[in-house]
Amino acid sequence: MIHDIMDAMKLEFQQIGTIYSPFRELGGMPIQPAAGKGIPGRVILDEAYTTGLLDLEGFSHIILLYVFHRCSGYNLQVIPFLDTSLHGLFATRAPRRPNPIGLSIVQLESVERNVLYIRDVDILDGPPLLDIKPYVPDFDPAGTVRTGWLEKAREKIPDRKSDDRFTGDEVSRDTSQEHS
Repeated sequence: MIHDIMDAMKLEFQQIGTIYSPFRELGGMPIQPAAGKGIPGRVILDEAYTTGLLDLEGFSHIILLYVFHRCSGYNLQVIPFLDTSLHGLFATRAPRRPNPIGLSIVQLESVERNVLYIRDVDILDGPPLLDIKPYVPDFDPAGTVRTGWLEKAREKIPDRKSDDRFTGDEVSRDTSQEHS
């Protein structure tokens, strides 16, 4: 029943801008903003949305939601960047997903009209921007957290740079079915 409803539902998103970074290729790009410390980038918002930036400059960090624009297909089990073992896709932040939506929390340096200057960028150059949200620690308290397989992987693989494993020729394989 719920599957029938979902099959009939069509989701549409409007690109509101584009994110620019120094990373033209996936190999060597930082994995997550913590590994991109200090790396600059910018967001150019479509001018129609400029008035929506009112008061954003008061926030030190923002959440960017965007499309992994150079990914296609997905595997339900992957070997993620920070490990050498197979994990379920939804227990990772691998970019090849059923809905290739990226999320990055970046530092907001300044806002000039429809351009946001950002730091701590871990994003491949050119993805369509879907939304911007202010990061508010009081709204997103984590408390005590568990990080699953990452707790051990952190010790094994200290390099937080990406490679080519999610470009379509990746090492990991879905053990049940391929999707493209």
